[in-house]
Amino acid sequence: MPTPPPLDIDAIPTPAHCIADFCLIPIGTSSPSVSSQIASVQRLIEQSGLKYVMHSAGTTLEGPWDKVHHVIGQAHMLLHQQGIVRIQTDIRVGSRTDKEQSFQDKVSKVRELLGKE
Repeated sequence: MPTPPPLDIDAIPTPAHCIADFCLIPIGTSSPSVSSQIASVQRLIEQSGLKYVMHSAGTTLEGPWDKVHHVIGQAHMLLHQQGIVRIQTDIRVGSRTDKEQSFQDKVSKVRELLGKE
């Protein structure tokens, strides 16, 4: 079977919109508490203009693919600039092309279903 031609990776776009849930974990800090670092990240996110919601294990961002990922990268650099040498981040990203859906739409739908029980 012949080898397929290489992909033209510059011709493949990213999705227009995404919802990303991320948990940024500073490593090697002098204290087990990271609340001050997370507060710094939340200030950044608030200034970004993206829709977001903070929860006990991270933050959900919603908006253009490139901007969402850019803000997560900025969060890393913000903490590096504060002296955090190592950061590990878990990210779960969702996108869809069949309809526009916000994170609030998803939560509202489940709450609606729970109300019918």
